[in-house]
Amino acid sequence: MKCFSIDLDGTLLNTNHQIPEENFQVLQELKAQGHRIIINTGRAIEDVIKFSEIQQLQTPIISINGTVIYSSNREVLFEASLPVDMYKKLLPILLDLGLWVMVYTNQGGFPCRNPEIQDKSPEEIEPIFANYNYDQILENEGIKIYKVMAVSRKDQLEKIDAAKEAIHGKLELSMASSHPNNVEFTSIEANKGAALLRYQELAEEPFEEIFAFGDGGNDVEQFKVATTSVAMENAPFQVKQEADVITMTNNENGFAYAVRELISY
Repeated sequence: MKCFSIDLDGTLLNTNHQIPEENFQVLQELKAQGHRIIINTGRAIEDVIKFSEIQQLQTPIISINGTVIYSSNREVLFEASLPVDMYKKLLPILLDLGLWVMVYTNQGGFPCRNPEIQDKSPEEIEPIFANYNYDQILENEGIKIYKVMAVSRKDQLEKIDAAKEAIHGKLELSMASSHPNNVEFTSIEANKGAALLRYQELAEEPFEEIFAFGDGGNDVEQFKVATTSVAMENAPFQVKQEADVITMTNNENGFAYAVRELISY
């Protein structure tokens, strides 16, 4: 069985956050041929299954950068959460830098999740985070911290660099960026590549080949375990350097183009 591990934002989705018809047709073709399709994304499950195309495919989902792995029947096969003491050390560092911080949990995102602010202006975003009480998150019974995501204004990328420098080598976390103006922190056990290897074991589905598609820094780990890695033309230069193949942009159906024109499957 061959596996096609596909990122969403900037890869399968166009800039309107839609799955183009051509991309969906290729997904259906791959499934009909008996290949395993896995959606491998930084998004939470709630922001993945809202796409009717993905619901139709009934495919496994690796969410939150490898933090939670779901079977095609939405059974949780694996989850990794951040220890509370680690979260308590991380959060003030990010807030002190003036970053917008989103906390992904098993009970939702606080004060929101990234797709909810993707198309908003800084002036619209700021009130969402102003004076938000993060202490109340830990008051929820049974809460599990899946991911802490920090976002800057696009003209303040130096804050993201400062956050990475402040954390690197000091806290035992997985750290990756899906876009230049964000940084995402998850359990040291969680990344997209480790999750792909883990899925094979848990589902007892050894893959003959793995084709990984992505555009962000959080896709580099899945590139490392793939037989063939495919970066989108819209990916940053450093991400393209890690890929075997460069395809067209996400607005040019680069995923479909890569499958049909650039790789042998």
